[in-house]
Amino acid sequence: MSLKDILLPFKAWGNVVKEPVTLKNPMREGAQRYRGFHKNDIDTCIGCGSCEAICENEAIVMVPVDGIETKDGDSGLRPLVDYGRCCWCALCVDVCTTQSLNLTNEHTWVTTDPEELKYIPGVDKKHWDDKEEGWHKPVPNYHFYGQERVEMGELHAEERGDSFIEFVKGYSKEQAILEADRCVECGICVATCPAHMGIPEYIKAIRNDDMEEGLRTLYITNPLPEICGRICTHKCEDVCSVGHEGEPLSIRWLKRYIADQIPSENYHEILDTKNIYKGDKKIALVGAGPASLSAAYYLSLMGHNCTIFEKLEKAGGMMRYGIPSYRLPYDSIDKDIKYIESLGVEIKYNTNVGADKFKELEENYDAVYIGTGLHLGRSTGIPGADHKHVFQSIDLLREITEGKEIMVPEKVVVIGGGNVAMDITRSIARLQKIKYGKVQVIATSLESEENMPADREEVVEAREEDAVINPGWGPKSIEIVDGKIKGLHVVKCLSIFDGEGRFSPKFDEDNKRFFEADMVVESIGQGMDMSYISDELKDKLEFGPRGRLNVNEYYQSSVDWLFVGGDMVQGPDVIHGIANGHKSAIGIDNFLNTEK
Repeated sequence: MSLKDILLPFKAWGNVVKEPVTLKNPMREGAQRYRGFHKNDIDTCIGCGSCEAICENEAIVMVPVDGIETKDGDSGLRPLVDYGRCCWCALCVDVCTTQSLNLTNEHTWVTTDPEELKYIPGVDKKHWDDKEEGWHKPVPNYHFYGQERVEMGELHAEERGDSFIEFVKGYSKEQAILEADRCVECGICVATCPAHMGIPEYIKAIRNDDMEEGLRTLYITNPLPEICGRICTHKCEDVCSVGHEGEPLSIRWLKRYIADQIPSENYHEILDTKNIYKGDKKIALVGAGPASLSAAYYLSLMGHNCTIFEKLEKAGGMMRYGIPSYRLPYDSIDKDIKYIESLGVEIKYNTNVGADKFKELEENYDAVYIGTGLHLGRSTGIPGADHKHVFQSIDLLREITEGKEIMVPEKVVVIGGGNVAMDITRSIARLQKIKYGKVQVIATSLESEENMPADREEVVEAREEDAVINPGWGPKSIEIVDGKIKGLHVVKCLSIFDGEGRFSPKFDEDNKRFFEADMVVESIGQGMDMSYISDELKDKLEFGPRGRLNVNEYYQSSVDWLFVGGDMVQGPDVIHGIANGHKSAIGIDNFLNTEK
């Protein structure tokens, strides 16, 4: 040690005789990226709660705010910050999925009331609201979660174009865990899901590689996970908070991954359904579609005896007879249904319920549930629509499913822009490819490309398979020469609805096209067949818009023993059918257990 090092500490004594200096304003402006008080853009914020979840000090709690309503993709809540707990670590800003939250560089706030140090940024106005300096989430390439989806493997168009085998391969274990790891567990998706599935919980089970827990979570609100994991309309993904800055989670494919891992023979042990007590109450369910299957599943767990009456050879309704096998293979349908039947649910196949049979059900069962779906196609009614080579899409899809040979000419036009229209377009494209080695099918619709009701992926995949999608045209007439269809005349569609939202399409009659075709397929919507309900019973029922039966929150009609669900009530959507089947089961159970 040098002499300098020894004497250095004694130099401090020189400060003893110096005059102290006092700064009159010691609080200076913070550095440009100093972490001070919070700001929140409440219009960009979706109330996902990621900030609350990551805060180790519990300094953030989500609270309702006047004027902000709960809606799809927005919980209606906003973060309240308690500065008695906050340590300004900025993790809340870093994890924010919408970049609405940040920290200003303001760090002075004088108050004698500690309760004032709790406030809702963006709602409770403060003097730093206009400050831009401070800590903002550094973007791009600064995220706690992956921004891109794990790519789903599938057969390329040239491999699948002449085949009806399932073309989506599903995730491997490594892929599923990697995709699940992107979830921030905010739960925004749960409210949007019609069945309110425990999405964050089953995704967490995937991360933990606990498929049994994942399956238990699925079956709490969805007894058709194999089916739904393939063809669900996945509105949950539309509101996924991660999708605000990147790609939303592949929630549907993660659901499918869980269902695919466990054979149905193991379900009873995992779901604890080996020995279910059955009472003496009997419920008849008409139609074996998703709504009836869902209702029967939950009613069985409640101890009731369920019998489903199905007019076709197999169960599944429009899932089996309206969705092509390349999207939904039959063994996936059978797996879900096999487990429901194993609970004691009886399905009587090839049983058509007419008016007389329906009367029998009323007399012999304690409650009746109708879930017959929408099996009647709607016609455009344009000149030529009554030609024998003008078909309904649902009729053709059913025949394809049943293995029947359908008419497959070289040129086909499909009228419609929904998922069913895409299903028949892609099915015909495959059949043309098999028969002629080339595809000549055109799908056209009133809606523009941006407003087509079909899932975007369906449109993209149809084009990959060489189908032509030409939207924004209104059908005017089908040209017939010497008894043969020559094609479809269309005019440009300018708008579909009037100012009050009513269907009232407007056309540019001078902007015309002609689509050559030997066959035309109409796919503009579906209707219900209620011919089995007698006039006497119809007089007791209440009907709403578009001829749909009015029901209460438990899907009970104005006739107390009759419940109605599925597409007849909420339109064609499997997950809605599953959800209202579950709710109907609760209603039927309440009805059966109420003293009369």
